[in-house]
Amino acid sequence: MPEFDPKTPAASHVQLSVVMNPEHANIHGNVHGGIVMKLVDEAGAISAMRHARAQVVTVVVDSMTFMEPIYVGNLVTLDAEVTWCGRTSMETRVTVTAEDPITGSRTHTNTAYLVYVALDGERRPQEVPPLQLTTPEEIARSNEAKKRQLHRKHQRESERL
Repeated sequence: MPEFDPKTPAASHVQLSVVMNPEHANIHGNVHGGIVMKLVDEAGAISAMRHARAQVVTVVVDSMTFMEPIYVGNLVTLDAEVTWCGRTSMETRVTVTAEDPITGSRTHTNTAYLVYVALDGERRPQEVPPLQLTTPEEIARSNEAKKRQLHRKHQRESERL
């Protein structure tokens, strides 16, 4: 079993910013939810790769609630970091903010949690470094992540029945 130095959530932090263009819109002029979901997955995966220093695959995307619309012309910023680690898997938290670059008005539109598994060169699961929690906020987020992971495990088991 490999030995890893623990890594903080900050070490995995990723921030992506993308201007939403007409090709990202639906017929209502809002950005397609699928575009946002793709960006969320990309930000989460980069964060997980930074933590594991390995390729990753998406295992779970928890439900995603679109609290506010994102419009063409908005600057969408995604912040992602690892919130929990198992032996080979990691949960990332991704927050999405839309900004009107003219007025500077910013709106939190989504928060999503995704689980990734790290892969070795043979595309098999590989162990990941433990998460080093240093602040009360990081500890609280990790405790909530553990609850979500337990819920996911119970859900998988009930689906097998």
